[in-house]
Amino acid sequence: MRKGIHPDYKEITVKLSDGTEMKTRSTMETEDGIYKSEVDSKNHPFYNQDKKIKKKADRIDLFNKRYGKK
Repeated sequence: MRKGIHPDYKEITVKLSDGTEMKTRSTMETEDGIYKSEVDSKNHPFYNQDKKIKKKADRIDLFNKRYGKK
């Protein structure tokens, strides 16, 4: 590797919105070595709305079966 062109690769702590912490290595610039995530899989609507999306998909499949759509 060429010297001086790569970002600094260091250990940081990722703190999720529910308080869970994990250590990882990253090139991300943080002031205190901690990245605080506001959105993760426990509070993001995409993951929490999964049941509604599945119900809608089931209704669409039922409609397509009844009326011969494929």
